[in-house]
Amino acid sequence: MARDDQQLQVLSALDAARTQWYHFTAIVVAGMGFFTDAYDLFCISLVTKLLGRIYYTDVTRPTPGTLPPNVAAAVNGVALCGTLAGQLFFGWLGDKLGRKSVYGMTLLLMVICSIASGLSFSHTPASVMATLCFFRFWLGFGIGGDYPLSATIMSEYANKKTRGAFIAAVFAMQGFGILAGGVVTLAMSSVFRSAFPAPAYEVNAAASTVPQADYVWRIILMLGAMPAILTYYWRMKMPETARYTALVAKNAKQASSDMAKVLQVEIEVETEKLEDITRGKDYGLFSARFAKRHGAHLLGTAATWFLVDVAYYSQNLFQKDIFTSIHWIPKARTMSALEEVFRISRAQTLIALCGTVPGYWFTVFLIDVIGRFVIQLLGFAGMTAFMLGLAIPYHHWTMPGNQVAFVVLYGFTFFFANFGPNATTFIVPAEIFPARLRSTCHGISAASGKAGAIIGAFGFLYAAQPRDKAHVDAGYKPGIGVRNALFVLAGCNLLGFLLTWMLVPESKGKSLEEMSGEADDAERPANAASQSGVEMV
Repeated sequence: MARDDQQLQVLSALDAARTQWYHFTAIVVAGMGFFTDAYDLFCISLVTKLLGRIYYTDVTRPTPGTLPPNVAAAVNGVALCGTLAGQLFFGWLGDKLGRKSVYGMTLLLMVICSIASGLSFSHTPASVMATLCFFRFWLGFGIGGDYPLSATIMSEYANKKTRGAFIAAVFAMQGFGILAGGVVTLAMSSVFRSAFPAPAYEVNAAASTVPQADYVWRIILMLGAMPAILTYYWRMKMPETARYTALVAKNAKQASSDMAKVLQVEIEVETEKLEDITRGKDYGLFSARFAKRHGAHLLGTAATWFLVDVAYYSQNLFQKDIFTSIHWIPKARTMSALEEVFRISRAQTLIALCGTVPGYWFTVFLIDVIGRFVIQLLGFAGMTAFMLGLAIPYHHWTMPGNQVAFVVLYGFTFFFANFGPNATTFIVPAEIFPARLRSTCHGISAASGKAGAIIGAFGFLYAAQPRDKAHVDAGYKPGIGVRNALFVLAGCNLLGFLLTWMLVPESKGKSLEEMSGEADDAERPANAASQSGVEMV
């Protein structure tokens, strides 16, 4: 462990700082990016049924149109592919150019592509879906950059005592983004349903989807740009983090000057001490030294994030299909297009309100009390137990009168995802790697998670199809069914529990330099501190 005289004063001041207004400003500025991320990534699941009705309905058939399998997979998954690429690229760029320098790029990309997604060209199915997928890929690319940058910025701004809660609070805005997506969709479908009444599909197939329904999904997607626009100015005003400026850019004077303004205290400029601290610590990501010190950590953060996202994104993106399979949402032919959107958004809003959002905030309030390791283990265990509780007596849940109990258990899987690995896998990689590789390693861990999300999004779409050909959706082949898919997801969670136990370290109460090894990598001469030149800011 590092002695006090081995730590730069600017970093010690950040670690010991009491909670101040700039902490809350950073949470809001970074958090609104995550609010936008979640809204944009998950709102698409609320309107895919509507897209199928608008662009793929054949009124001669007894059931409304649905997106063909390849189109549904692309619409649901293309943003995740973009997110994966963005996490790797912007994570690397955040370590090369600085966190702040790259932070504005991601937000602008999100704003432009959110608006462009809703303005997808023409009215033919092929052109609308192609342009929608194009813009959602680049939307995902911008969203991907927000993961490593927001986590790294918040971890490097936070004090040692409440760092976990601050990073968790940023990530918790994802819950409000998911909730906002449901509320906005609920409101839009209600307004349009009242303004443009339509019969059920089985009553009048042609009239069940009013022309104005095409505006609904476009407005929902474009509204995702609003939170990002509102916080762009404040994001650009944030100074670069002191840890990047000092430990990576090696500019002690600028780091001290920036943090003196933020903390409103005098901070010494320790140029020679900085040189001494950083000497011999420029090993790279692919070096033997990194592999020895952090290789197992990177494997642990990447693998556990991969496993939780397989389950989490499967659950989130395909709630509507699960709810239909247990008859909580009526058959599509018994509703108009806007009625179906209303019912889907109401169900997902209820789950978000009762299960998703509370889980995030349990993490915020408890992470610096019981630690990351315990919460991640508890979350994986809870998700495993409740998914088995859904899967083992699955036939029971499909019977009339049992849907409420199913939804309660289903909500608990979301609660333990967010009071568990969905939050902690975001937090830990921002704390345990060296500053010069922190954003990159977080990006790699997050990209691994998105690889899991892509498998969940594409795989669940096909796997959850019934084994009976007579009940398979048009264009799909028989799958393993929802029950067996839930068993697979429970297995992923159990494996995540085991890998957490073996590979993930606890970072509660420790400085970033203690966790990364930057404080004690190569022992310095005992009199190094006394040899450093000091000036005041």
